Amino acid sequence: MHIAYIGLGANLGRPAQQLRAALRALDALESTRVQRVSDLFRSPPMGPTDQPDYCNAVCRVLTAMAAPQLLAAMIGIERAAGRVRGGGERWGPRALDLDLLHVPGVACDLPGLNLPHPGLADRGFVLVPLAQVEPGLFIPGVGAIDTLAAAHRDGLQHWIDTDDGHGA
Repeated sequence: MHIAYIGLGANLGRPAQQLRAALRALDALESTRVQRVSDLFRSPPMGPTDQPDYCNAVCRVLTAMAAPQLLAAMIGIERAAGRVRGGGERWGPRALDLDLLHVPGVACDLPGLNLPHPGLADRGFVLVPLAQVEPGLFIPGVGAIDTLAAAHRDGLQHWIDTDDGHGA
């Protein structure tokens, strides 16, 4: 069994509910348990600005799956939520986005799987919740997550559920 960190995001439909459903689906995977989950955060979209804000979180899982198998299972969860990878606009709106961020002791550069995640060091919507889930985490080649998170908090707020599903 080993630890893996997963980023979750959504900005279509009811984003907070979709993230919670994804967490239940991750926890239901064979030989995988969600151990810790960050708060939900609101962040402006990274790509085109004519889309709703994102709801983001990070979780820590304990799994017996190797990184490629875990990623394949995550893609299956996305697909079940209506996401089609490779289709649509880059950084466009999504019903669900799951990113394998880091697996301690694993570095790889494979088609479709780069660890640690290549955008990790520059994304506050990943760094802040990751620092919440694993304070003191240091990722080789990336750095101290607490320090990076402190420098990337701009535009990030706690997600507050509203009846319309878009958070406040």
